[in-house]
Formats: sequence, C-alpha cells, structure tokens
Amino acid sequence: MNVLLAHNVALVLWTPIVAAAVLAVLPSYRLSARLNMLASFLTLAAALSLFVSRPGANSYILVDDLNIVFIVLNTFVGFTTSVFSASYIGHELETGRLTPTYLRFYHAMYQVMMFGMNLALLVNNIGLMWVAIELATLATVLMVGIYRTHEALEAAWKYFILASVGIAFALFGTILVYMSAVPVVGEGLPGMTWTVLVAKVSAFDPALLSVAFIFLFLGYGTKVGLAPLHAWLPDAHAEGPTPISAVLSGLLLNVALYAILRFKMLMALNGRAIAPGPLMVIIGLISLVFAAFMLYRRRDIKRLFAYSSIEHMGIIVFAFGMGGPLANFAGLLQMTMHSLTKSGIFFTVGHIAQVKGTQKIADIRGLTETHPLLGWSLIVGVLAIAGMPPLGIFMSEFLVVSSTFARSPLLAIPLVFGLLVAFGALLLRVQGFAFGEPTGNATPVRASYLPIFAHFALVLIAGLYLPPMLVTWFQHVARMLG
Repeated sequence: MNVLLAHNVALVLWTPIVAAAVLAVLPSYRLSARLNMLASFLTLAAALSLFVSRPGANSYILVDDLNIVFIVLNTFVGFTTSVFSASYIGHELETGRLTPTYLRFYHAMYQVMMFGMNLALLVNNIGLMWVAIELATLATVLMVGIYRTHEALEAAWKYFILASVGIAFALFGTILVYMSAVPVVGEGLPGMTWTVLVAKVSAFDPALLSVAFIFLFLGYGTKVGLAPLHAWLPDAHAEGPTPISAVLSGLLLNVALYAILRFKMLMALNGRAIAPGPLMVIIGLISLVFAAFMLYRRRDIKRLFAYSSIEHMGIIVFAFGMGGPLANFAGLLQMTMHSLTKSGIFFTVGHIAQVKGTQKIADIRGLTETHPLLGWSLIVGVLAIAGMPPLGIFMSEFLVVSSTFARSPLLAIPLVFGLLVAFGALLLRVQGFAFGEPTGNATPVRASYLPIFAHFALVLIAGLYLPPMLVTWFQHVARMLG
C-alpha cells in the first residue's frame, strides 16, 4: 500500500473517532452540531481522495473498486445527514425531547457509528469486519433508544436482541470460513485476510464453505433487513431519531450487504461449493413481495418507509443473486439510488413529523397546502422510490426486470408483481399526505432543505444521465462480483 493511500485511509478512519472523543465532552449544542458536520465533511473529502489513489492492500486494510463505491456513498450520506441532523436535533432540544447531556451522547455516537461502518468497508480481515459491523450496530442501538420512552427502549431492546442473534450467526459463519482456510494457508492472520482467502479459496473444503455461507447470509441478512429477519427494522425506524432512520436505511443496510457480497465472491471462486445465487434470489423475492403487501397496513409514516427499505433491499439482493454483468450493474445502481432517495425521504419525513407533532399517517394530510416545500419534496421522494421515470430508481429497476426477463422469465413474474403492489401502495399513501384535507395547524418549520434538494437532484440527474466514468466504474465492479 502506497503512502498516499495509507494517508487517505487513515483520515477516513481517524477523523470520526477523534471527533467522537471531542464531541463527548463538548457542552455547546451549536458548536457540537457544527463540529459533527465538519468531521463528516472531512471524512467525505478523504473518501473522495481514494478515487485518485491507486488501489492497494496490506494485512489489515484493503482498498479496491468495490469498497470505494460503498465508502464514498457511506460518507456522502453521512455528511448530508449530519447537516439535516443539526436543525432536526435543535428542534428536539427546544421542545424538551432531548437534554444537552443526551445531545452530547448523540453526536459522539454518530461519529462512532460512522467509524464502525467505514472500518467494516475498508478492513482486509473477516474477523475485524465482523467487529466493526457489531460496533456500528451497538452505536445505532444506543441512538434508537435515546428518547428514553417506553416505546423507544422497547425498539432498542428488540433491535439489540435480533441483531445479536444475527451477528452470532455471522460470527459462526466467519469461524467456519477460517476453519476451511487453516488446512490450506495455516493458522493465524492469513486465514482471515481477504486477499489471501481470495487467492487460495479454490482449495478450501467446499462443504465447510457452503455451511459457512448459509450462516453468514442469515447473520448479515438480519442486518440487511431481509424477511423474515426484518422485525427489528420498523420499530427502530419509528422510535429512534429520524437522522438515525436515514442512516439505517441509507447506510447500515448497505454495509451488511457489502459483507454478503464479499463472501459471495469467495464462494464463486470455489467451483465445488454451493451456489449463493439461488438462496439470494429466493430471499430477495420473499422480502420484496412481503414488504409490498405490508405497505398497505402501516399507520406510522416512518414504519411505512421502513417497509419500503425492506422491499428495496429485497430487490437489490435479488439482483446480486441473479448475477452477471447487467444484473450486478443494476444492483449497484439500485443500491446507490435507494440510499440517496430513502435518506432524502427521511429528511423530509423528519421535518413533517415535527411540524405536525405526529407520525400517524391519518393525521398527516394536505402538506402541499400547509407546507408546500415539504409536501412537494415528499411527493418527489415517493415517486422516486416507487420507480417513476425519469428518476434514477426507474432506470435501475428497469435493468433488473429486463435482465431477469432475458435470463429467467418465470422469476420476472413475482418480481414485477411485487414492484406493482408496492407501487400501488405508495401512490395510495402519497395522495393523502399531499392532497388530502389539511389537518392540524400550519406550524412554521425551520427545515434543512439543502440535503433534501441535493439528494433528489442527484436521483433525478442519474435518471436522465449517468456520467461515462461512473458507468465504467460500475461495470468494472459488476465484473468483479461475477
């Protein structure tokens, strides 16, 4: 690993952890909010610099085209969420829902969470990746319960229990991968290093690898929010602060997906092991269809979009399960567009819940009349996440459907069915939100519109024009995924 790359990686990892230590003791809310934004921006700048650095690896750090896509997306949404969080959390402080002590804790945990996710994406060791994902999970668990209400603590406890079960499965799968590697590469660090495993995996015991992948998929699939392992996700979204909802849907689910993709690449290099594609296709379709129907029965606006996240993660896992250059390209594009769109939606929903004083869908009506900017922003977000042209998710879903029709027409039937069911549910909901009879008072709002507009503008641009450099990059990563 060259000196420039090592320097940039160090900035990506050390900036959030140093910021967390400072934010934990900083008394002023305004200063801590600005420092949180500054630290997130510096981390994003360091991540962007990885584009101009040559890929490299050592015993602990790996930088290649795959994780650069994830790390740049991760740090960008982390930065925009910190900007949104400044006004959102300020309102929570003014209304007494949070105290200054809890705010210091919130900002510190935000940076700890970012450090854990960044480390999971950059580490060259399957054991350290597991530790990093667990660290990010524990930080989000603490933030979900920060309001200290009965419902918030129950949601945090459910999240902790189910995530712990999932991470235990992932740990067992990691141990099995190490056990399969030991006869070939020997004991110690090499048996847990990605670059060594990739080079030697063809000689590993295929039976042990197959069992390992099943446990890894179930374990990390819990963090992805795949049905039937999803039960923690709606509660965590509904009861935690909205910035954490944006980070959960836009980032943490992707980090767990990254772990699955890394192990999928390992499996593909051992021709005698189980093919991971069929399992991913089945679970992806189950998640899509299940979540699509659940969208019709939600009474809480944040739970509604939590189930939308389950639906889209199902689509993404299905695309990667299908494999091949086109499906993998579509999965990468869907993942990127979903992260940008869903976090933008949660930015909008967070301010809507504050001005309406509720998250109940029945009490949120006529937003285009009472709060036009928020109302129309929500309309754009819902149309985007539903897959309407010319927004970016339409392009990625079109590629997923067309590649499925070309290779396996029968699988396209439940895929299109789930997409149409979800499309109908989201359009049904947005009519009431935007154009129903206004309810409540037209409370003034001090909203952070810049992150909302930035996310939706990127989604619109991606639907109309993808830069050739980005297309080439995604095509290369798609070939890496097999």
